[in-house]
Amino acid sequence: MVRAGRHGGNRRMESVTRQRMVAEAARIMAEEGVRDYQLAKRKAAHRLNLPEDKHWPANAEIEAALKERLQLFHQEHRQALRALRQTAVRAMELLAPFAPRLVGEVLSGALPRFPEVQLHLAADSLEDVDLFLSSHDIPHDLEERRLRYGRERYDQIPVLRFVAGDTPLALYIFTPQAIRETPLSPVDGQPMARASQKDVAALIAASA
Repeated sequence: MVRAGRHGGNRRMESVTRQRMVAEAARIMAEEGVRDYQLAKRKAAHRLNLPEDKHWPANAEIEAALKERLQLFHQEHRQALRALRQTAVRAMELLAPFAPRLVGEVLSGALPRFPEVQLHLAADSLEDVDLFLSSHDIPHDLEERRLRYGRERYDQIPVLRFVAGDTPLALYIFTPQAIRETPLSPVDGQPMARASQKDVAALIAASA
């Protein structure tokens, strides 16, 4: 009988451990509303009594597992995603003067427990969008979020937040020049996918 070598056994153990961490991180994002992949991995490692390790699973592995987990509740997930995209379309109609683009979890379909509609807007100034929302009697808050553009380059982007019905929206405000450069996705490090109102409407129609 041929016995597996020590290295083969170690690799199998590492694979099983990696799969457990991927599954737990996806569960944390799906059930606890965590949307930051590094935080989900740290929580998963802590709960599984695993050490801090630079060789943790890639964010894309977690996203794939999250989507797979959501498919277990396919009907519920499909309905929720469709409703969120419909909210996005209504918001994009309202915000048409700022050429809105949908990004993030509502576009990808990898929804955490408490998803938000994220839109990139082009405006000459933050005040333009602020005044526009105020003119439509939409109360909102201002914060900043850090987006990555290159290996060592990060920019702080102003974000206006408000709630439509039960759905939180986050409006990332770029100048018309800055929006031409696409930030990198926190999932795979590639330029973020962006969708126009027409693109989102097509996704909704395709899911009917």
